[in-house]
Amino acid sequence: MRHKDENKNENIFNATIQLINEIGLAETSMSKIAKKAKVSASTIYVYFENKEDLLNKLYLNVKKMMTEAIFNNFDASLPLQEAFEDALRKFVDFTLANKDYFLFIEQFQNSPLLNKISRDEITDMCEPLYSLFEKGKKQYVFKQVDTNLLAIFTLQPVMQFVKEHFNGTSTIDEANLNKVIQMSWDAIKA
Repeated sequence: MRHKDENKNENIFNATIQLINEIGLAETSMSKIAKKAKVSASTIYVYFENKEDLLNKLYLNVKKMMTEAIFNNFDASLPLQEAFEDALRKFVDFTLANKDYFLFIEQFQNSPLLNKISRDEITDMCEPLYSLFEKGKKQYVFKQVDTNLLAIFTLQPVMQFVKEHFNGTSTIDEANLNKVIQMSWDAIKA
């Protein structure tokens, strides 16, 4: 068995993100990834079973970085609205600082290649947010609906706002960010 080099693994991940963002998920092949990462195609198979395995591991890696950035020093004892706003601001900060990661996530999370194991792991990573929603439901601050619906109505508007910013059709400034956060809050508030 060949020894795994973390630098090669990172190069493969970076090459994959760049290619997917440049040419799309369908056009990104293992051979193109190998060429961009400056490794042999056989080397990729030392690290990953196939393209699906590579993409799922990459997705989990990026989502882990994102959730760590959002929930690092997350204080669940804060008032609900303050904790909610803090999480959304950290989400926006992460996406603005990591545009390539955000664009990759956007493409891959809508792909049929995303497997159930990855979906379950993401849910676990987002546990602080789900706990916040549950707390809000128990206090009758949030709508009494499925927690996943609360997450959708919280995150989708913010994600769309960031996409519009990256497309040049809106500007993320403090005033606009405050409005989007307030609208997300209003969407789930009881």
